[in-house]
Amino acid sequence: MNHKKKFNHLSRTSAHRKALLSNMAVSLILHKRIRTTVPKAKALKIYVEPLITKSKDDNSHSRRIVFSYLKQKEAVTELFKEVAPKIANRPGGYTRVLRTGNRIGDNAETCIIELVDYNTTYTEVKQEVKKTATRRRRSSGAKKAVAATEAAPAEEAPKAEVAEETPKAE
Repeated sequence: MNHKKKFNHLSRTSAHRKALLSNMAVSLILHKRIRTTVPKAKALKIYVEPLITKSKDDNSHSRRIVFSYLKQKEAVTELFKEVAPKIANRPGGYTRVLRTGNRIGDNAETCIIELVDYNTTYTEVKQEVKKTATRRRRSSGAKKAVAATEAAPAEEAPKAEVAEETPKAE
């Protein structure tokens, strides 16, 4: 029976699955983005996000726990030194899965899994969206207020010129 066994076994033995997920997690941490199948990416997301959360607290106990999962010193160092400070304020959701279509040979659904804070295209798009003006129609009252504020500086400019002319006349 398969009661309460909610994770994907990926058609592998437990040792093979642990080794696969460990190697994929190391590759994701070192390269910030990897290409794989969708079921493996979903399993990797469940595997690596608690490790990233654990890396926010940099002490020897959390380093040993993360090392027991990853089994590679370079990946643990990269995770604690570079990735953890960048995601320090993020409450979760450290990875993103982008589906890329089906593989030619076996028609398996493929995707790219990446660390969220390392993709500059999405962070740039978010900043541009905030800077753009709204495209909604304004009410007539708002138009009058905008017109009044634009007209006010134009009226102040001639007053300044008049003030400059009076000392010349003296």
